[in-house]
Amino acid sequence: MEIIKVNDHKFILKGKIDAIIYASEKLLKKIKEDNTLVQLKNMTELPGLFKNPLIMPDAHEGYGFPIGGVAAFDLEDGIVSPGGVGFDINCGVRVLKSNITKDQINKEFAESLFKNIPAGLGEDSKIKLSEDELDIAVSIGLKWAEEKGYAYSIDKEYIEENGQMEGIPEYVSKTAKARGRTQLGSLGSGNHFIEVQYVEKILDEDLDKRLGLFKNKVLVMIHSGSRGFGHQVASDYILEIIRNFRDMERDLAYVKLNHPIAERYLGAMRAAVNYAFLNRQLITYFTREIFYEYFKEELQILYDVAHNIAKIEEHFGKKVLVHRKGATRSFWKNHPELKAYKDIGQPVLIPGSMGTASYILIGKEGSKESFGSTCHGAGRVMSRTKAKQQFKAHTIINNLAKEGIIVKSKTKEGIVEEAPEVYKDVDEVIRVVEANQLSKAVVRLRPIIVVKG
Repeated sequence: MEIIKVNDHKFILKGKIDAIIYASEKLLKKIKEDNTLVQLKNMTELPGLFKNPLIMPDAHEGYGFPIGGVAAFDLEDGIVSPGGVGFDINCGVRVLKSNITKDQINKEFAESLFKNIPAGLGEDSKIKLSEDELDIAVSIGLKWAEEKGYAYSIDKEYIEENGQMEGIPEYVSKTAKARGRTQLGSLGSGNHFIEVQYVEKILDEDLDKRLGLFKNKVLVMIHSGSRGFGHQVASDYILEIIRNFRDMERDLAYVKLNHPIAERYLGAMRAAVNYAFLNRQLITYFTREIFYEYFKEELQILYDVAHNIAKIEEHFGKKVLVHRKGATRSFWKNHPELKAYKDIGQPVLIPGSMGTASYILIGKEGSKESFGSTCHGAGRVMSRTKAKQQFKAHTIINNLAKEGIIVKSKTKEGIVEEAPEVYKDVDEVIRVVEANQLSKAVVRLRPIIVVKG
Protein backbone atom coordinates (compact mmCIF):
# COMPACT_ATOMS: atom_id res chain seq x y z
CA MET A 1 0.00 0.00 0.00
CA GLU A 2 1.27 3.43 -0.93
CA ILE A 3 1.08 6.04 1.83
CA ILE A 4 1.98 9.65 1.11
CA LYS A 5 2.84 12.05 3.91
CA VAL A 6 1.01 15.38 3.61
CA ASN A 7 2.43 16.84 6.82
CA ASP A 8 3.34 15.74 10.34
CA HIS A 9 -0.31 15.04 11.20
CA LYS A 10 -1.91 13.86 7.95
CA PHE A 11 -1.28 11.11 5.39
CA ILE A 12 -2.95 9.83 2.22
CA LEU A 13 -3.51 6.15 1.43
CA LYS A 14 -3.48 5.86 -2.37
CA GLY A 15 -6.21 3.75 -3.94
CA LYS A 16 -9.15 3.68 -6.29
CA ILE A 17 -10.25 6.67 -4.24
CA ASP A 18 -7.62 8.18 -1.97
CA ALA A 19 -8.25 7.82 1.76
CA ILE A 20 -7.21 10.30 4.45
CA ILE A 21 -5.29 9.18 7.52
CA TYR A 22 -5.20 11.66 10.41
CA ALA A 23 -2.17 10.57 12.44
CA SER A 24 1.31 11.44 13.60
CA GLU A 25 4.28 9.21 12.72
CA LYS A 26 4.02 7.70 16.20
CA LEU A 27 0.31 6.88 15.87
CA LEU A 28 0.63 5.69 12.27
CA LYS A 29 3.23 3.15 13.41
CA LYS A 30 0.65 1.74 15.85
CA ILE A 31 -2.10 1.80 13.22
CA LYS A 32 0.08 -0.30 10.90
CA GLU A 33 0.35 -3.10 13.50
CA ASP A 34 -3.11 -4.52 12.71
CA ASN A 35 -5.45 -4.61 9.68
CA THR A 36 -6.72 -1.04 9.99
CA LEU A 37 -5.20 0.11 6.70
CA VAL A 38 -6.40 -3.00 4.86
CA GLN A 39 -9.91 -2.24 6.08
CA LEU A 40 -9.53 1.42 5.07
CA LYS A 41 -8.47 0.35 1.57
CA ASN A 42 -11.53 -1.93 1.40
CA MET A 43 -13.69 1.09 2.21
CA THR A 44 -12.33 2.92 -0.85
CA GLU A 45 -13.72 0.19 -3.11
CA LEU A 46 -17.33 0.42 -1.93
CA PRO A 47 -19.90 1.68 -4.45
CA GLY A 48 -21.33 5.18 -4.27
CA LEU A 49 -18.60 6.72 -2.12
CA PHE A 50 -18.81 10.48 -1.82
CA LYS A 51 -15.33 12.03 -1.68
CA ASN A 52 -12.58 10.53 0.51
CA PRO A 53 -13.11 7.99 3.29
CA LEU A 54 -10.85 8.48 6.29
CA ILE A 55 -9.62 7.26 9.65
CA MET A 56 -9.00 9.13 12.86
CA PRO A 57 -5.78 9.06 14.94
CA ASP A 58 -7.35 6.61 17.43
CA ALA A 59 -8.15 4.12 14.64
CA HIS A 60 -7.69 0.39 15.07
CA GLU A 61 -8.95 -2.82 13.49
CA GLY A 62 -12.67 -3.42 13.70
CA TYR A 63 -15.36 -5.49 11.99
CA GLY A 64 -15.72 -4.41 8.37
CA PHE A 65 -14.84 -0.74 8.73
CA PRO A 66 -11.94 0.05 11.06
CA ILE A 67 -12.91 1.62 14.36
CA GLY A 68 -12.20 5.29 13.82
CA GLY A 69 -13.49 5.09 10.24
CA VAL A 70 -15.71 7.67 8.51
CA ALA A 71 -17.26 7.44 5.04
CA ALA A 72 -20.11 9.18 3.21
CA PHE A 73 -22.24 7.70 0.45
CA ASP A 74 -24.35 9.20 -2.31
CA LEU A 75 -28.08 8.83 -1.63
CA GLU A 76 -28.86 7.73 -5.20
CA ASP A 77 -26.25 5.06 -5.88
CA GLY A 78 -24.61 4.60 -2.49
CA ILE A 79 -24.87 1.92 0.18
CA VAL A 80 -25.33 1.34 3.88
CA SER A 81 -23.13 -1.13 5.75
CA PRO A 82 -24.04 -2.45 9.22
CA GLY A 83 -20.33 -3.13 9.74
CA GLY A 84 -19.71 0.53 8.93
CA VAL A 85 -21.88 1.49 11.88
CA GLY A 86 -20.82 -1.27 14.27
CA PHE A 87 -22.53 -3.77 16.54
CA ASP A 88 -22.94 -1.38 19.46
CA ILE A 89 -25.19 1.05 17.62
CA ASN A 90 -24.95 4.55 19.14
CA CYS A 91 -22.31 3.59 21.59
CA GLY A 92 -21.57 7.10 22.80
CA VAL A 93 -20.56 9.43 25.58
CA ARG A 94 -22.50 11.80 27.80
CA VAL A 95 -20.98 14.27 30.26
CA LEU A 96 -22.84 15.67 33.27
CA LYS A 97 -21.52 18.72 35.08
CA SER A 98 -21.77 19.71 38.74
CA ASN A 99 -20.81 22.48 41.15
CA ILE A 100 -19.04 20.24 43.65
CA THR A 101 -15.26 19.96 43.89
CA LYS A 102 -13.02 16.89 43.71
CA ASP A 103 -12.23 16.89 47.44
CA GLN A 104 -15.90 16.18 48.21
CA ILE A 105 -15.72 12.76 46.53
CA ASN A 106 -14.92 9.77 48.77
CA LYS A 107 -14.90 5.95 48.86
CA GLU A 108 -18.36 5.75 50.41
CA PHE A 109 -19.79 7.70 47.50
CA ALA A 110 -17.91 5.47 45.04
CA GLU A 111 -19.45 2.40 46.65
CA SER A 112 -22.95 3.86 46.39
CA LEU A 113 -22.46 4.70 42.72
CA PHE A 114 -21.22 1.16 42.05
CA LYS A 115 -24.15 -0.49 43.86
CA ASN A 116 -26.83 1.63 42.25
CA ILE A 117 -25.78 1.59 38.59
CA PRO A 118 -26.45 -1.79 36.91
CA ALA A 119 -23.26 -2.88 35.14
CA GLY A 120 -21.75 -6.01 33.62
CA LEU A 121 -22.20 -8.51 30.78
CA GLY A 122 -25.90 -9.33 30.38
CA GLU A 123 -26.76 -7.35 33.51
CA ASP A 124 -30.41 -6.32 33.76
CA SER A 125 -31.61 -2.85 34.61
CA LYS A 126 -33.85 -1.84 37.50
CA ILE A 127 -36.47 -1.10 34.84
CA LYS A 128 -38.25 -3.86 32.93
CA LEU A 129 -40.42 -2.98 29.94
CA SER A 130 -43.11 -4.91 28.11
CA GLU A 131 -42.50 -5.37 24.41
CA ASP A 132 -45.26 -2.86 23.63
CA GLU A 133 -43.72 -0.26 25.93
CA LEU A 134 -40.27 -0.91 24.46
CA ASP A 135 -41.69 -0.32 20.97
CA ILE A 136 -43.00 3.07 22.09
CA ALA A 137 -39.70 3.98 23.76
CA VAL A 138 -37.50 3.18 20.74
CA SER A 139 -39.93 4.97 18.43
CA ILE A 140 -39.86 8.33 20.23
CA GLY A 141 -36.54 8.27 22.08
CA LEU A 142 -35.98 10.90 24.73
CA LYS A 143 -39.60 12.02 24.60
CA TRP A 144 -40.48 8.69 26.28
CA ALA A 145 -38.02 9.36 29.12
CA GLU A 146 -39.44 12.84 29.61
CA GLU A 147 -43.00 11.53 29.72
CA LYS A 148 -42.01 8.92 32.32
CA GLY A 149 -40.17 11.43 34.52
CA TYR A 150 -36.66 10.21 33.74
CA ALA A 151 -35.59 13.40 31.93
CA TYR A 152 -35.93 17.14 32.34
CA SER A 153 -37.52 18.93 29.42
CA ILE A 154 -34.25 20.81 28.81
CA ASP A 155 -32.13 17.63 28.58
CA LYS A 156 -32.87 16.96 24.91
CA GLU A 157 -31.33 20.28 23.89
CA TYR A 158 -27.90 18.95 24.86
CA ILE A 159 -28.12 15.62 23.04
CA GLU A 160 -27.20 14.85 19.44
CA GLU A 161 -30.40 14.66 17.34
CA ASN A 162 -32.22 15.89 20.48
CA GLY A 163 -32.13 12.26 21.62
CA GLN A 164 -34.61 11.10 18.99
CA MET A 165 -34.46 9.66 15.48
CA GLU A 166 -37.25 8.03 13.48
CA GLY A 167 -37.01 4.52 14.92
CA ILE A 168 -39.23 1.83 13.39
CA PRO A 169 -39.68 -1.04 15.87
CA GLU A 170 -41.54 -3.14 13.25
CA TYR A 171 -38.14 -3.61 11.59
CA VAL A 172 -36.56 -4.94 14.82
CA SER A 173 -36.61 -8.69 15.49
CA LYS A 174 -38.34 -10.35 18.43
CA THR A 175 -34.92 -11.57 19.56
CA ALA A 176 -33.52 -8.02 19.70
CA LYS A 177 -36.57 -6.83 21.64
CA ALA A 178 -36.28 -9.71 24.10
CA ARG A 179 -32.64 -8.80 24.74
CA GLY A 180 -33.43 -5.10 25.10
CA ARG A 181 -36.54 -5.32 27.24
CA THR A 182 -34.66 -5.78 30.53
CA GLN A 183 -31.39 -3.93 29.81
CA LEU A 184 -32.54 -0.32 29.35
CA GLY A 185 -30.66 1.71 31.98
CA SER A 186 -27.62 -0.54 32.39
CA LEU A 187 -23.96 0.06 31.68
CA GLY A 188 -22.86 -3.21 30.09
CA SER A 189 -19.30 -4.49 29.92
CA GLY A 190 -16.16 -4.10 27.80
CA ASN A 191 -14.98 -0.51 27.49
CA HIS A 192 -18.21 0.95 28.89
CA PHE A 193 -17.92 2.89 32.11
CA ILE A 194 -19.04 5.66 34.40
CA GLU A 195 -16.26 7.95 35.55
CA VAL A 196 -16.43 10.68 38.13
CA GLN A 197 -13.81 13.13 36.88
CA TYR A 198 -12.55 16.59 37.66
CA VAL A 199 -11.24 19.42 35.50
CA GLU A 200 -7.48 19.07 35.85
CA LYS A 201 -6.36 21.68 33.34
CA ILE A 202 -7.96 24.58 31.50
CA LEU A 203 -6.79 24.72 27.88
CA ASP A 204 -8.99 27.57 26.65
CA GLU A 205 -9.90 30.16 29.28
CA ASP A 206 -12.79 31.59 27.28
CA LEU A 207 -14.44 28.41 26.02
CA ASP A 208 -14.30 26.68 29.42
CA LYS A 209 -16.48 29.39 30.94
CA ARG A 210 -18.83 29.29 27.95
CA LEU A 211 -19.30 25.59 28.66
CA GLY A 212 -19.58 26.12 32.42
CA LEU A 213 -16.39 24.19 33.17
CA PHE A 214 -14.05 25.26 35.96
CA LYS A 215 -10.85 23.89 37.46
CA ASN A 216 -11.30 21.13 40.07
CA LYS A 217 -15.07 20.95 39.52
CA VAL A 218 -16.54 17.45 39.23
CA LEU A 219 -18.00 15.97 36.04
CA VAL A 220 -19.52 12.56 35.32
CA MET A 221 -18.72 10.81 32.04
CA ILE A 222 -21.05 8.00 30.93
CA HIS A 223 -19.92 5.68 28.15
CA SER A 224 -22.50 3.12 27.05
CA GLY A 225 -24.59 2.10 24.05
CA SER A 226 -27.54 0.04 22.86
CA ARG A 227 -26.60 -3.15 24.71
CA GLY A 228 -27.95 -6.47 23.37
CA PHE A 229 -30.72 -4.67 21.48
CA GLY A 230 -28.34 -2.88 19.11
CA HIS A 231 -25.99 -5.85 18.82
CA GLN A 232 -28.86 -8.06 17.72
CA VAL A 233 -30.07 -5.50 15.17
CA ALA A 234 -26.62 -5.46 13.57
CA SER A 235 -26.32 -9.27 13.64
CA ASP A 236 -29.79 -9.79 12.16
CA TYR A 237 -29.22 -7.49 9.19
CA ILE A 238 -25.69 -8.68 8.43
CA LEU A 239 -27.06 -12.23 8.19
CA GLU A 240 -29.99 -11.09 6.02
CA ILE A 241 -27.68 -9.26 3.64
CA ILE A 242 -25.39 -12.31 3.37
CA ARG A 243 -28.36 -14.60 2.68
CA ASN A 244 -29.55 -12.32 -0.11
CA PHE A 245 -26.14 -11.56 -1.62
CA ARG A 246 -24.15 -14.77 -1.20
CA ASP A 247 -21.00 -13.56 -2.96
CA MET A 248 -20.52 -10.75 -0.44
CA GLU A 249 -17.88 -10.79 2.31
CA ARG A 250 -19.57 -11.14 5.69
CA ASP A 251 -17.62 -8.46 7.56
CA LEU A 252 -18.09 -5.82 4.84
CA ALA A 253 -21.70 -6.69 4.01
CA TYR A 254 -23.59 -3.80 2.48
CA VAL A 255 -26.78 -3.09 0.61
CA LYS A 256 -27.71 -0.38 -1.88
CA LEU A 257 -29.76 2.42 -0.35
CA ASN A 258 -32.59 1.84 -2.84
CA HIS A 259 -33.02 -1.78 -1.64
CA PRO A 260 -35.84 -2.66 0.84
CA ILE A 261 -33.30 -4.23 3.23
CA ALA A 262 -31.55 -0.85 3.50
CA GLU A 263 -34.80 0.87 4.43
CA ARG A 264 -35.53 -1.73 7.10
CA TYR A 265 -31.98 -1.74 8.49
CA LEU A 266 -31.93 2.05 8.81
CA GLY A 267 -35.32 2.05 10.56
CA ALA A 268 -34.12 -0.63 12.98
CA MET A 269 -30.77 1.11 13.45
CA ARG A 270 -32.53 4.37 14.37
CA ALA A 271 -34.61 2.44 16.92
CA ALA A 272 -31.32 1.19 18.41
CA VAL A 273 -29.98 4.76 18.34
CA ASN A 274 -33.00 5.83 20.41
CA TYR A 275 -32.46 2.86 22.74
CA ALA A 276 -28.89 4.01 23.40
CA PHE A 277 -29.91 7.62 24.05
CA LEU A 278 -32.52 6.32 26.51
CA ASN A 279 -29.99 3.98 28.09
CA ARG A 280 -27.66 6.87 28.87
CA GLN A 281 -30.66 8.93 30.01
CA LEU A 282 -31.73 6.32 32.56
CA ILE A 283 -28.15 5.95 33.81
CA THR A 284 -28.19 9.76 34.13
CA TYR A 285 -31.41 9.51 36.15
CA PHE A 286 -29.87 7.00 38.57
CA THR A 287 -26.69 9.08 38.83
CA ARG A 288 -28.66 12.25 39.51
CA GLU A 289 -30.48 10.48 42.36
CA ILE A 290 -27.20 9.45 43.99
CA PHE A 291 -25.61 12.90 43.63
CA TYR A 292 -28.67 14.58 45.06
CA GLU A 293 -28.78 12.16 48.00
CA TYR A 294 -25.13 12.84 48.89
CA PHE A 295 -24.61 16.45 47.88
CA LYS A 296 -28.08 17.94 47.22
CA GLU A 297 -26.62 18.63 43.79
CA GLU A 298 -28.56 18.71 40.52
CA LEU A 299 -26.46 17.42 37.61
CA GLN A 300 -26.84 19.11 34.22
CA ILE A 301 -26.07 17.55 30.85
CA LEU A 302 -23.13 19.20 29.14
CA TYR A 303 -23.59 17.16 25.96
CA ASP A 304 -24.20 13.66 24.56
CA VAL A 305 -22.67 12.39 21.30
CA ALA A 306 -22.86 9.14 19.34
CA HIS A 307 -19.82 7.15 18.19
CA ASN A 308 -21.44 4.48 15.99
CA ILE A 309 -24.14 5.76 13.66
CA ALA A 310 -25.25 6.37 10.06
CA LYS A 311 -27.13 9.59 9.33
CA ILE A 312 -28.18 11.73 6.40
CA GLU A 313 -26.33 15.05 6.67
CA GLU A 314 -25.37 17.81 4.28
CA HIS A 315 -21.67 18.08 3.42
CA PHE A 316 -19.97 19.93 0.57
CA GLY A 317 -23.41 21.21 -0.46
CA LYS A 318 -24.92 17.74 -0.86
CA LYS A 319 -27.01 15.41 1.30
CA VAL A 320 -25.20 12.12 1.91
CA LEU A 321 -25.35 9.15 4.27
CA VAL A 322 -22.45 9.52 6.70
CA HIS A 323 -21.16 6.42 8.49
CA ARG A 324 -19.26 7.14 11.70
CA LYS A 325 -17.79 4.09 13.39
CA GLY A 326 -15.72 4.97 16.44
CA ALA A 327 -15.86 8.61 15.42
CA THR A 328 -17.62 11.62 16.92
CA ARG A 329 -19.62 14.39 15.32
CA SER A 330 -17.70 17.68 15.57
CA PHE A 331 -19.82 20.49 14.13
CA TRP A 332 -18.35 23.95 14.09
CA LYS A 333 -19.57 27.38 15.17
CA ASN A 334 -22.80 28.51 13.44
CA HIS A 335 -23.43 25.09 11.91
CA PRO A 336 -27.11 25.08 10.83
CA GLU A 337 -27.89 21.82 12.68
CA LEU A 338 -26.69 23.14 16.03
CA LYS A 339 -29.00 24.77 18.54
CA ALA A 340 -27.24 24.65 21.91
CA TYR A 341 -23.69 26.01 21.65
CA LYS A 342 -24.25 27.27 18.11
CA ASP A 343 -22.30 30.43 18.98
CA ILE A 344 -19.13 28.48 19.88
CA GLY A 345 -19.42 25.04 18.27
CA GLN A 346 -20.47 21.58 19.39
CA PRO A 347 -18.87 20.04 22.49
CA VAL A 348 -16.83 16.94 21.69
CA LEU A 349 -16.39 14.39 24.49
CA ILE A 350 -13.25 12.24 24.30
CA PRO A 351 -12.58 9.53 26.91
CA GLY A 352 -9.02 8.35 27.37
CA SER A 353 -8.35 5.41 29.69
CA MET A 354 -9.17 4.89 33.36
CA GLY A 355 -5.64 5.76 34.38
CA THR A 356 -4.92 8.73 32.14
CA ALA A 357 -6.99 11.67 30.96
CA SER A 358 -10.13 12.55 29.05
CA TYR A 359 -10.85 15.73 27.11
CA ILE A 360 -13.67 18.05 26.22
CA LEU A 361 -13.19 19.82 22.91
CA ILE A 362 -15.19 22.05 20.58
CA GLY A 363 -15.87 21.32 16.91
CA LYS A 364 -13.85 23.36 14.40
CA GLU A 365 -14.25 24.18 10.71
CA GLY A 366 -11.38 21.89 9.74
CA SER A 367 -13.82 19.02 10.24
CA LYS A 368 -15.62 20.05 7.05
CA GLU A 369 -13.06 17.81 5.32
CA SER A 370 -13.97 14.89 7.61
CA PHE A 371 -17.75 15.22 7.20
CA GLY A 372 -18.00 17.01 10.54
CA SER A 373 -16.16 14.26 12.40
CA THR A 374 -13.32 13.82 14.85
CA CYS A 375 -11.82 11.07 17.03
CA HIS A 376 -13.82 9.22 19.70
CA GLY A 377 -11.19 8.22 22.27
CA ALA A 378 -7.63 7.00 22.68
CA GLY A 379 -7.97 3.79 20.62
CA ARG A 380 -6.77 0.32 21.57
CA VAL A 381 -3.25 -0.93 20.88
CA MET A 382 -3.64 -4.32 22.58
CA SER A 383 -6.29 -7.03 22.26
CA ARG A 384 -8.38 -8.08 25.25
CA THR A 385 -6.86 -11.56 25.07
CA LYS A 386 -3.31 -10.21 25.27
CA ALA A 387 -4.30 -7.83 28.09
CA LYS A 388 -5.58 -10.78 30.15
CA GLN A 389 -2.24 -12.54 29.66
CA GLN A 390 -0.17 -9.51 30.60
CA PHE A 391 -1.98 -7.75 33.49
CA LYS A 392 -3.43 -8.58 36.90
CA ALA A 393 -6.51 -6.82 38.27
CA HIS A 394 -5.12 -6.28 41.77
CA THR A 395 -1.96 -4.67 40.37
CA ILE A 396 -3.99 -2.25 38.26
CA ILE A 397 -6.28 -1.38 41.20
CA ASN A 398 -3.29 -0.75 43.49
CA ASN A 399 -1.44 1.34 40.92
CA LEU A 400 -4.49 3.50 40.26
CA ALA A 401 -5.16 3.87 43.99
CA LYS A 402 -1.71 5.42 44.34
CA GLU A 403 -2.85 8.07 41.86
CA GLY A 404 -6.05 8.70 43.83
CA ILE A 405 -8.30 6.76 41.44
CA ILE A 406 -10.93 4.38 42.88
CA VAL A 407 -11.85 1.49 40.57
CA LYS A 408 -15.03 -0.56 41.06
CA SER A 409 -15.82 -3.41 38.69
CA LYS A 410 -18.16 -6.42 38.61
CA THR A 411 -15.34 -8.61 37.28
CA LYS A 412 -11.56 -8.79 37.20
CA GLU A 413 -11.76 -9.06 33.41
CA GLY A 414 -13.51 -5.70 33.30
CA ILE A 415 -10.39 -4.13 34.82
CA VAL A 416 -7.70 -6.16 33.08
CA GLU A 417 -9.13 -5.76 29.57
CA GLU A 418 -9.20 -1.98 30.02
CA ALA A 419 -5.80 -1.46 31.64
CA PRO A 420 -4.38 2.00 30.82
CA GLU A 421 -1.54 0.38 28.86
CA VAL A 422 -3.89 -1.14 26.25
CA TYR A 423 -4.69 2.32 24.84
CA LYS A 424 -2.85 4.81 22.68
CA ASP A 425 -1.56 8.07 24.13
CA VAL A 426 -4.72 10.19 24.29
CA ASP A 427 -2.68 13.40 24.50
CA GLU A 428 -1.04 12.53 21.17
CA VAL A 429 -4.46 11.77 19.63
CA ILE A 430 -5.74 15.18 20.73
CA ARG A 431 -2.65 16.91 19.31
CA VAL A 432 -3.41 15.38 15.90
CA VAL A 433 -7.08 16.41 15.81
CA GLU A 434 -6.09 19.93 16.89
CA ALA A 435 -3.34 20.11 14.26
CA ASN A 436 -5.91 19.22 11.59
CA GLN A 437 -8.39 21.69 13.12
CA LEU A 438 -11.03 18.98 13.47
CA SER A 439 -11.68 20.14 17.04
CA LYS A 440 -10.09 22.30 19.73
CA ALA A 441 -9.28 21.16 23.27
CA VAL A 442 -11.02 23.12 26.04
CA VAL A 443 -10.27 21.15 29.23
CA ARG A 444 -8.30 18.09 30.28
CA LEU A 445 -10.03 15.81 32.79
CA ARG A 446 -8.72 13.29 35.31
CA PRO A 447 -10.68 10.37 36.83
CA ILE A 448 -11.47 10.03 40.53
CA ILE A 449 -13.89 7.08 40.40
CA VAL A 450 -14.18 4.46 37.65
CA VAL A 451 -17.17 2.09 37.58
CA LYS A 452 -17.05 -0.81 35.10
CA GLY A 453 -18.90 -4.00 34.31
